[in-house]
Amino acid sequence: MGDLTNPKVIWLKGALFLTLGFLSAALLVLRHPEITTVFLLGLAVWSFCRAYYFAFYVIEKYVDPTYRFAGLTDFLRYAFGGKNNSDTGSDMD
Repeated sequence: MGDLTNPKVIWLKGALFLTLGFLSAALLVLRHPEITTVFLLGLAVWSFCRAYYFAFYVIEKYVDPTYRFAGLTDFLRYAFGGKNNSDTGSDMD
């Protein structure tokens, strides 16, 4: 399967992810309507966003300028194996 290149489909995919996130968060808060649930959910979302930012932007810009990402699997391979994804032949360029 090739890379997704159609801009309309990419926007649709983003909108679906956003909708799924809001729906999941709303259902969780409705199921457990407590301030602790809202706080912990917000903290978890924020933390995962920061981890994603770290995995790609921070590593590429400040740690290893030769690192190019193609997804979380490539990052985990890089982090635990010390290999850049260009070493494995999955470079996006």
